Amino acid sequence: MPIKSLNSNLHKANLAKKDEFYTQLIDIEKELKHYKKQFHGKIVYCNCDDPFESNFFKYFAANFKELKLKKLIATSYSGSPIVGGQLPLLEIKGSKGKQPLKIEISEVPDANKDGAIDLTDVKSLLKHDTNVATPLKGSGDFRSDECIKLLKEADVVVTNPPFSLFREYLAQLMEYNKKFLILGDQNAITYKEIFKLIKQNDLWFGYDNGGTKWFQVPDNYDIPTESRKKIEGGIKYFSMGRIMWFTNFDTIKRHQNLDLYKKYTLEEYPKYDDYDAIEVSKVYDIPMDYVGAMGVPITFLDKYNPDQFEIIGIDRYVEDNPNYGRRFTINGKEIYARILIKNKKVKK
Repeated sequence: MPIKSLNSNLHKANLAKKDEFYTQLIDIEKELKHYKKQFHGKIVYCNCDDPFESNFFKYFAANFKELKLKKLIATSYSGSPIVGGQLPLLEIKGSKGKQPLKIEISEVPDANKDGAIDLTDVKSLLKHDTNVATPLKGSGDFRSDECIKLLKEADVVVTNPPFSLFREYLAQLMEYNKKFLILGDQNAITYKEIFKLIKQNDLWFGYDNGGTKWFQVPDNYDIPTESRKKIEGGIKYFSMGRIMWFTNFDTIKRHQNLDLYKKYTLEEYPKYDDYDAIEVSKVYDIPMDYVGAMGVPITFLDKYNPDQFEIIGIDRYVEDNPNYGRRFTINGKEIYARILIKNKKVKK
């Protein structure tokens, strides 16, 4: 193999390992409880999930009847380092060892006859029904032809996609006009193409955002900071802040007004050096009576109500910024990323 090709493959493998974050079931349950009716009669696709290793798959499989799903589809990826850990692949009927799988479930029978559908019934289904699991021809990459074919069939996509491929992943969902609920880094909103979707009201945040979330990672995942790692039951976890739910499902939250209590003063709200907008360093300090443009932290988006505020742009990419491509400054000092907004409720 040529050196260049070898290095490229090693780089891809390294990225795959760094992207291998498995979401905890408790975090999935806390968010998805808000959308239960929106899943009725839908085909749900988890296209970045190793079946039965993924808590997204477990959630939908165990709640298949309660959510009234039409079908659940999940595909595994050949590069996953923990696939087959909880349910050995050889125990899944229709699987061929480490080969990536497609799992399709149209019903979950009560296999143990205990009157409830749970993960025991799902495990039994995977072990005994040859129609449920079939090997994929390719690697299971969400960009592959066979995974795109499954995406076209689906109504809703719910997963934790590779963070390094977030832009590409989201672009694919938009291209195929899919409803979705996915996890991503808050800083992704500063990407020009993603912020455009937010400004157009094609993308927004879900409910359970921010704070610290713990993700399962492979045993050999390097975590230099001791406070950000823990091992429970022999499983390694990595804590991450800034992790948000990105969605295009309508939510009650995004129609709730942000309560404002401060009034504008010249002294408290300085203007930027080269742009006609005031600096608001904290979301809850947005003045209730200011009519012009305001620069607010990106955390504002978790409180954004499109009926209350208008989004003008984001500092570096606002069209009339004379220093296009650069952050705003005050007295020559650069300010961290700011979203430009106007309060629709304030009249001139």
